[in-house]
Amino acid sequence: MNEFLVVLTTTVPEGTDPAEVDRRRAAESVRARELSATGHLFRLWRPVGELRSIGVWRADDEAELREKVLGTLPLWPWMTADITALQPHPNDPGTAGPAA
Repeated sequence: MNEFLVVLTTTVPEGTDPAEVDRRRAAESVRARELSATGHLFRLWRPVGELRSIGVWRADDEAELREKVLGTLPLWPWMTADITALQPHPNDPGTAGPAA
């Protein structure tokens, strides 16, 4: 699978019943755990004081990411997504072998 840096911003439509928001947020938590278990959601952060998420997601390509991964999130209809495809960097310390 390929990796993507994804910035998700959620905007709840005005007038939405708070109970619907709570229901979707609870379902979102369940779905995130499922996507993590299948390897699609690798890491997820929330910037301090902001209502957006930044994550590393995995999929075969951006179309699959949008349709079959992010598109399955209960909050997806209220989200905008900025997606950047990633590739390994030769100086990534996370992939370096043991120091000599």
